Amino acid sequence: MCQNLVNKYNVAGPRYTSYPTVPYWNAETFSLHQWKQVLKQSFEESNTEEGISLYLHLPFCESLCTFCGCHKRITKRHEVELPYIKAVLKEWQLYRELLGEKPKIKELHLGGGTPTFFSAENLSFLITELLRVSDLAKDYEFSFEGHPNNTTEAHLQALYDLGFRRVSFGVQDYNLKVQKAINRIQPFENVKRATEMARKIGYTSVGHDIIFGLPFQTEADVIETIQKTETLMPDRIAFYSYAHVPWIKGNGQRGFKDEDLPTAESKRRQYETGKSLLEKVGYTEIGMDHFALPTDGLYKAMKNETMHRNFMGYTASKTQAMIGLGVSSISDSWYGFAQNVKSIEEYYNLLENNIIPVYRGHILSEEDLKIRKHILNLMCHFKTSWLQPEMTFNELPDVLIKLQELEQDGLIEFERKQMTVTEKGKPFIRNICMAFDLLLQRKKTDTQLFSMTI
Repeated sequence: MCQNLVNKYNVAGPRYTSYPTVPYWNAETFSLHQWKQVLKQSFEESNTEEGISLYLHLPFCESLCTFCGCHKRITKRHEVELPYIKAVLKEWQLYRELLGEKPKIKELHLGGGTPTFFSAENLSFLITELLRVSDLAKDYEFSFEGHPNNTTEAHLQALYDLGFRRVSFGVQDYNLKVQKAINRIQPFENVKRATEMARKIGYTSVGHDIIFGLPFQTEADVIETIQKTETLMPDRIAFYSYAHVPWIKGNGQRGFKDEDLPTAESKRRQYETGKSLLEKVGYTEIGMDHFALPTDGLYKAMKNETMHRNFMGYTASKTQAMIGLGVSSISDSWYGFAQNVKSIEEYYNLLENNIIPVYRGHILSEEDLKIRKHILNLMCHFKTSWLQPEMTFNELPDVLIKLQELEQDGLIEFERKQMTVTEKGKPFIRNICMAFDLLLQRKKTDTQLFSMTI
């Protein structure tokens, strides 16, 4: 990759799991009443045909991984499991009362935290109770994130019996020095054991999450990690760029110094090397940071142009409504977003008072919705178009002027009223999306809100 382009485009920018991005939500004018209205509208429009998605945030971890920017609660006390499960079920009850009609679940994902912090019995109880009051949509997909060190055969079997067919394991990196820096000691043997157990039980999609740009990580470390990963050939691989956001409260990114991180140039070499190794053995890049084998459902969704992106990451199909349950979870009604409170104690208190525990959100304007479509097209398909009137907005000419520089740098190509991201431009997809991000441009701040794009 051209060093001049790395220097030019290595700026702070969103990862675009939503548009507008969270720092630019209209939280001052947002209300729980508005959220209930737009969710109910979306549910009524889409539940019969496509169903809804459910994301469950299970925040507990036994130890703090210092690369992690997610919301979590560190504890070794497993008596916290049942009270939390009962609270999540109470939240689901409040949503069902709001929606009225029985929901059809198309996607269900367990994230964290560490979902496998919970016992197999308690996870089984949680999912059984959720499904008891719900229907299943056609071709539903259930998935969960497993920690290779504590995912047991009992976990995998219990969730498989309830319809789970996809699991992703967090690998990060196999070098011991890197693992110590991020406080995630995880031998290859544990990942191998968990992967082989899942396949033996019958999981049809096993994923590994790998991170580049970690403290003390070198290009040789990335090569070693991917070579070991290739011996297991997971169905899909998330090859993430480490997001360094130490200013976000409670994320724990304090176990190393900024100077311990690779430079932008070496970080991009890590990515290019890793991408080359993955493609040599049969993986295809299907979206930002994601690779899959041709047999995997996400690859097929990419080919069929049905792939979607939301707060769960890339998904094989789109649902108009996604409800997030649990502390800090984010819900998406297409017309609006809502995030739950981050304190477990406040979460419990609101639910005891029969209040859906939302504390901030955003209702999308007509302009927001149009830009959201463009950014989704770019993130999922590496192209977008404004041939149709519903894809145009007042400031589109200004956006097109900004895109001209990206075109001159060879990152995008224009043809009539449409644009395509080039192979050269794919590593800069966040920067390309930023050209459409009017809120980012209108509300510039001296405070850094996002990780660096490179």
